[in-house]
Amino acid sequence: MTGYSEAIVVMETPRRYMSQLCKHFEHKAPVTLEEDTGSISFPMGACMLRAEPDRLVMRVSGEDLGRLEDVVARHLLRFAFRSPPDIVWTRQLFES
Repeated sequence: MTGYSEAIVVMETPRRYMSQLCKHFEHKAPVTLEEDTGSISFPMGACMLRAEPDRLVMRVSGEDLGRLEDVVARHLLRFAFRSPPDIVWTRQLFES
């Protein structure tokens, strides 16, 4: 099965954290970063990021959703340690 997993993370400065995530991974993986969107292409899948006024939308897709969710969430929590956000992933799976 393939699919994606999405987390909508309510936070005060989503654009800052999106930028921080992209800049952190750019030495390890291909990254794109624009004003309100970003993407990280990991070997095991991809992470798409969108900064909205009061939330960061994170969507991961690939073969190992659990690993992708963990890597992205762990790094976001490390960067947002002063005010750790709640990160709840919702999966959408499709039969191949």
